[in-house]
Amino acid sequence: MTSKLLAIPVLLYFLLFTALAQAQWWKVQTSGLDTNLRGVSAAYTPGGKGVSVPVVWASGSNGVILRSLDLGKTWKRLHVSGGEGLDFRGIVAFDARTAYVMSIGKPDQSRIYKTSDGGESWKLQYADQRPDFFLDSIACRSENECMAVGDPLDGKFLLLKTTDGEHWAQLPADNLPAPFPGEGSFAASNSCITLTGSHIFFITGGPAARMLHSADSGRTWTATDTPIVHSNASSGIFSIARPEGDMSSLLVVGGDYQDVKRATAVVATSLDGGKTWKLSPQQPGGFRSAVAALDNSTFVAVGPNGEDISVDQGVHWKPTGALNLNALTILDDHYGWAVGPNGTVARFVGHGRHRHLRKR
Repeated sequence: MTSKLLAIPVLLYFLLFTALAQAQWWKVQTSGLDTNLRGVSAAYTPGGKGVSVPVVWASGSNGVILRSLDLGKTWKRLHVSGGEGLDFRGIVAFDARTAYVMSIGKPDQSRIYKTSDGGESWKLQYADQRPDFFLDSIACRSENECMAVGDPLDGKFLLLKTTDGEHWAQLPADNLPAPFPGEGSFAASNSCITLTGSHIFFITGGPAARMLHSADSGRTWTATDTPIVHSNASSGIFSIARPEGDMSSLLVVGGDYQDVKRATAVVATSLDGGKTWKLSPQQPGGFRSAVAALDNSTFVAVGPNGEDISVDQGVHWKPTGALNLNALTILDDHYGWAVGPNGTVARFVGHGRHRHLRKR
């Protein structure tokens, strides 16, 4: 009798998830633009009657920067003078007027710009003439405090920092662990570095899949190996996320972008701040280039062959779509967007549905 009674909720859960899986989790809002979008950021901005409303920014190749003030229904293309051919891999927005954008490439193609007038004008804040200078990702604690990570230079990891929102300088690398030959970060989704208070986390790939962590704003560092697949130039960790306010939980995703269907060793979790890592027993459907936390238990991941969700801190994953997406931003429990090739922007419309997956 006990087994029969247990079978009923299990069957109900199966039927519920089947119905939810068939429902739409992602809605494509725009596509067809000649750009590969790899940066996306959302923030609240003051609206009418004292109510804050979401604003979404996106960026990509061919100098493309987009902004939407109506939840992605319409988009305005913004222009950076002299940046028409740049590949803008990273963008961080604070409201409808203020945002940083980062381009990649060498030499002199890796740059950081900032706008304070909604993209009508952009100020070049950082560029570098060194032949091997190459930026990968940018992240911010506030409008004035930001960091960018780049490929190693002269045998040392490269980090840039601003504390006033205007001037950037290279962080001293003497206390940073040395990179292995060929090790570096990926400029795939602008999510290989994250900042929380005085904590800095960034991730690597290539011959190693490591997380480097500083708890004191970059004065001292530790490096930890993860079990994410690595060993060649196209494999490793591509994205790191942690729930807001949770100082212990971390999650990394990646894989091999040359083997996107490989669904082993692409997600790992840590419950002790990154000291130890475990592979998720149920992995997503392949290589994943970006991950973001929806709440303390729920993570969303995207990649070139689909999207997935986990409601148990990254332990088990379920598919939510089959779009080709590169980068992801989750504003809160109501709003999220992802971007991909051909100017694709998709809104995450499955908010709230993840709660039902937790019911047994």
